Amino acid sequence: MTKKKISLLEASLVLITMLTIMGSGVIIFHLSPQTPVLTVIALLMLWARIRHFSWDEIHSGIEDGLKSGIIPIIIFILVGALISTWMAAGVIPTMMVWGFQIVNVHWFIPSIFVVCALVGSAIGSAFTVISTVGIAFFGIGATLGLDTTVVAAAIISGAIFGDKSSPLSQSTNLTAAVTETDLFDHIKNLMWSTIPAFIGALILYAIIGHTSQDASLTKIHTTVAILKANSHISLLALIPIILIFVCARLKMPAIPTLLLNISVSIGLIFWHNVHTSLQTIASIIENGFVAHTGDKSIDALLSRGGISSMLSTVALIILTLTLGGLLMRLGLIESVMSPLTKHLRTPGQLISTVIASAIGVNLFIGEEFLSVILPGKAFKPTFEKSDLSNLALGRALEDGGTVINYLIPWGVAGVFAANTLGVPTLSYLPFCFFSILSPIFSIISAFSGIGLKHKTKEKIA
Repeated sequence: MTKKKISLLEASLVLITMLTIMGSGVIIFHLSPQTPVLTVIALLMLWARIRHFSWDEIHSGIEDGLKSGIIPIIIFILVGALISTWMAAGVIPTMMVWGFQIVNVHWFIPSIFVVCALVGSAIGSAFTVISTVGIAFFGIGATLGLDTTVVAAAIISGAIFGDKSSPLSQSTNLTAAVTETDLFDHIKNLMWSTIPAFIGALILYAIIGHTSQDASLTKIHTTVAILKANSHISLLALIPIILIFVCARLKMPAIPTLLLNISVSIGLIFWHNVHTSLQTIASIIENGFVAHTGDKSIDALLSRGGISSMLSTVALIILTLTLGGLLMRLGLIESVMSPLTKHLRTPGQLISTVIASAIGVNLFIGEEFLSVILPGKAFKPTFEKSDLSNLALGRALEDGGTVINYLIPWGVAGVFAANTLGVPTLSYLPFCFFSILSPIFSIISAFSGIGLKHKTKEKIA
């Protein structure tokens, strides 16, 4: 295969056209992301044929893109089954009942932000936090009559902080590997932007989330009574929760962790009712748990999960990965990123460009790992020639890559969070303060020099 040269101007025009189609489809016409992304894929393939790329090259790009997404797709399918079995086994209803008893209504929003951050730091998976304790907190927030977009944003922000700060996190380990830095040095250096972003987000959640009005105690008591009457509320519900932490400590991969937890949850369902049929279990796993409490609002909160609930997410991920694979195979991303590395002089310019590039990859490809890998590989030689440490590169990649993917309507993480909590990405985006503040504080650090790692200082130390 002869590599075709794509000019910066041509590549930029193609990418801008793509982003315009996807952005206008989702934002202006309020379409689901699948159709705009599919449209872009069709037009990109047409452009490729006009530029004399062969069908074999185009198909190879699609295959390359899909290969990187096989594991996430399986994880999303299993998360759907986990949510439904946790509902049926009483795990999430139990968390909701206990949450009502200990939650401070006046400071609910900042409280769930902190709790999700702590849980995420312990288990290293934002997806797990969102799909377990996140759903429980979302149900409590909805019952209290709070703005569900803010509740969802606080849950997601806390989960992202935990994922970013944990040595068990896949994205954090990936970034350390790409930049060839020590994992714990990388996490320590992340704190220069992560802690200010956390504090800033906490203050903002305390301001917009604080309420001086007491939530209806009658409504809370009614909800708790309905949950206790229609769900299995017991200490046994702690078993699957504890199992998540144990598997995280043992560094067990996500797929066996989820399969084990689903199995234990099924065991709890049989424990509560030995006469439960296999057909019922299969229906819960495949189609989700359906509540019949007699209260429509509570039924809507509890009727969740199932493999089928994740199929639209899986479809979008397949399309997004296809698009990413084509962009890489056709050389469009490389054509835009390569020139950027040649004209950067100051640390502020370099860090800002890395962050902007990572955000750009998120926008065009929608995959958080690629938003770290591609800019990391492109800018690493430039960092090696400069006095900046690779730790500075790693922090820029995390602040522009990992945390931003949750804000992209067609991004893998953004789609997952929106589908799991039932709140559109563009609705919670303005309130996802941690993701918004992280790149801002990272750029401030770059231009001010505060917390910016240099090679010469590392050698002296």
